[in-house]
Amino acid sequence: MKQDADHNVVRLSEVVKTFRMGGNTVEALKGIDLSIRVGEYLSIMGPSGSGKSTLFNMIGALDKPSSGRVFIDEVDVAQLDAYELAWLRCRKIGYIFQTFNLIQVMTAIENVTLPMIFAGMSRDEYLEKGMELLKVVGLAERHHHKPSELSGGQQQRVAVARALANDPAIILADEPTGNLDLHTGEEIISLLKQLSTERGVTIISATHDIKMLNVSDRVVWIRDGRIHRIEDRENLQIRVGEIA
Repeated sequence: MKQDADHNVVRLSEVVKTFRMGGNTVEALKGIDLSIRVGEYLSIMGPSGSGKSTLFNMIGALDKPSSGRVFIDEVDVAQLDAYELAWLRCRKIGYIFQTFNLIQVMTAIENVTLPMIFAGMSRDEYLEKGMELLKVVGLAERHHHKPSELSGGQQQRVAVARALANDPAIILADEPTGNLDLHTGEEIISLLKQLSTERGVTIISATHDIKMLNVSDRVVWIRDGRIHRIEDRENLQIRVGEIA
């Protein structure tokens, strides 16, 4: 069921992230303020080294800020212990990676149902739901195939189904079309947009793929660890050299 679109599912307040590199301190994020609405399709864009990936990791509770606060459904991620953080990642967030990150010795249905097993779902329940999700991504007939028997696009569809396993509020897609050809990449983008529209899932993508702009509700442009600008789709202005 689609939630209230006026509700913010993710909120970042004055987020700073620093890293030590040798004897130097590198400030990857320099005070990020950002709110992301329920059901929104948001793309984060910026050149390599801009802080895009670091911001993505903050939003996905994969890393904690050096200062500032990250809220997911108004829960302050920094206040969670390791168990609570693992629960949040398992139940609230689905992840899609550029390299698919499927377990090679497991079939498509086994890859999709693994998060459900971790969540404590019964065998009958997770097998039924796993098949339903493979049907959603158009791969029900390939459920017994291992990743090596699937094309790149099919593997990414399995990854999308796996990301949906525990009905997450958020799907984080890290360069989801990076290893796919043009046509297959467009199919994956359309599938993610469909999930956002029909299921009310918030899609947050870190990407270099300009095709992503066609389906994004908003685009956050990152430059030098700061938000350079935020644009609604209808107001997008693409500048030469913007996407590196």
